[in-house]
Amino acid sequence: MSPEVEKALPTAGANAGERRRAALVEVDEAKFSWFHAKACIVAGVGFFTDAYDIFSISIVATMIGYVYHQGGSNTPNQDLGLKVATPIGTFLGQILFGWLADQVGRKRMYGIELIIIIIGTLGQAVAGQAPAISIYGVIIMWRFIMGMGIGGDYPLSAVITSEFAARRIRGRMMAAVFSAQGWGNLTSGIVSLITIVAYKNEILSEPLTDLKGIDQAWRIIIGLGCVPGAIALYFRLTIPETPRYTMDIERNIKQASQDVDTYLTTGTYVVDPIHNTERAAVPKATWADFSRYFSQWKNFKILFGAAWSWFALDIAFYGLGLNSSTILATIGFGTYTKGTKQQNMYQTLYNVAIGNIILSVGGLLPGYYFTMAFVDFWGRKPIQLMGFILLTIIFCCMGFGYHAMLATDSGEKAFVFLYCLANFFQNFGPNTTTFIIPGEVFPTRYRSTGHGISAASGKLGAIISQVGFSRLVNIGGKNAWLNHILELFAFFMLTGIFSTLLLPETKNLTLEDLSNEDQTNFVHGACIPAVPEEVARIGSEHRALHQL
Repeated sequence: MSPEVEKALPTAGANAGERRRAALVEVDEAKFSWFHAKACIVAGVGFFTDAYDIFSISIVATMIGYVYHQGGSNTPNQDLGLKVATPIGTFLGQILFGWLADQVGRKRMYGIELIIIIIGTLGQAVAGQAPAISIYGVIIMWRFIMGMGIGGDYPLSAVITSEFAARRIRGRMMAAVFSAQGWGNLTSGIVSLITIVAYKNEILSEPLTDLKGIDQAWRIIIGLGCVPGAIALYFRLTIPETPRYTMDIERNIKQASQDVDTYLTTGTYVVDPIHNTERAAVPKATWADFSRYFSQWKNFKILFGAAWSWFALDIAFYGLGLNSSTILATIGFGTYTKGTKQQNMYQTLYNVAIGNIILSVGGLLPGYYFTMAFVDFWGRKPIQLMGFILLTIIFCCMGFGYHAMLATDSGEKAFVFLYCLANFFQNFGPNTTTFIIPGEVFPTRYRSTGHGISAASGKLGAIISQVGFSRLVNIGGKNAWLNHILELFAFFMLTGIFSTLLLPETKNLTLEDLSNEDQTNFVHGACIPAVPEEVARIGSEHRALHQL
């Protein structure tokens, strides 16, 4: 048994505050177990689904344009609607579910957001068109609904992972959950490639007025996005409530102490019907308390720093990610102009799918795992600072050197390399850390709300980026303004450097240390009587646990 745990064990005269501290130490000092791995997998599958559903639209939008414009392309407004509907839904879902998870519990909300994602995904896959309604309006509606569910996944998965994680491995656990986003992105490219190849004969032979093969292909690509979510749904609905929520919001310290014992040993969750009405006196979440807490500069600057960092990052992350096919086409990788129109369509879709896979393998996935390797040793803040600084430099090179690089073959290769490098340092940098830090720096009663606000700020950046990209990129000709958009990305990366300076370093600190609240008198009064037999039981169970 570690000295920290031995010191925190409650004595026979322990009051509610001492029991709370003992239970928290058990969580913070626990060794990595199957329960921790299971929590990462269950949360990670949701992020896999999120990323698959979000980024598959990059190629699917092109396919929808072929089908409903007889081999042509979507209008700018149609393309914008398809791509921006999900971020708008995500923005609202992050705020709503973030608040609800603090009000009614993490467990009660976890799984509901996945059900919404599944319904929204299936709705897109079977969307149809009629004289009174456009296919675009139907798909946009379902993508908005799906986005609401995706938005709920951010604060819930982040907070549940952070509140169950041990102090020394919390960063790696949260990075592992978030890294599933990279696998979802990669899988969307692989599934797209397989589906396009499978429908090659249909695509090459069907007339432009009846592109049934491409129509079936994009529906399969979208529809398969609900499969991993459906698999993970049961485990999300049965995950236990976090002990921190039970103690600090439900104010049931005895139930939380019991939960710590059971989930660290058996991973089960049992409600004690005898003691589930016992309540301790702890600070409650109210609008007055929320205003009091965040009106203090030491707390507000953290919320602002987390929110702006995520906003600035997502300007570039989604500006690139949702328009990868446009950027690939601009550098000549995605377009194919030889042969018949059907040959052009097939080869263009094939090239874009291959390009997305290359970008994922070349930059996205390695970046996540570099963060996982260093986040608990180097720290969150240095990684985020490094990422923003290098991204500022990379986007300056891509933007100001755009025309010079695209003028030669070697320059085009350099541009693709810089694009992959940008993806790498987004993920070995602020894309991962902006997810981790808001899940750590707020008190339990506002942790999910704070994460939701920060994440929603990021999605606001994604919305602005997508609308701006759509409206600006073709000024002066097709994709003629892309270099200036990359220069704007560089500016926002620069602002992220300064917002990061407002954030604390969170590595190896407990969530209570990071809350900026005095923990000594956090529990005001002991509403739960001290029972010597119970204290003896807790001590013996804790000792047995650490002998396993």
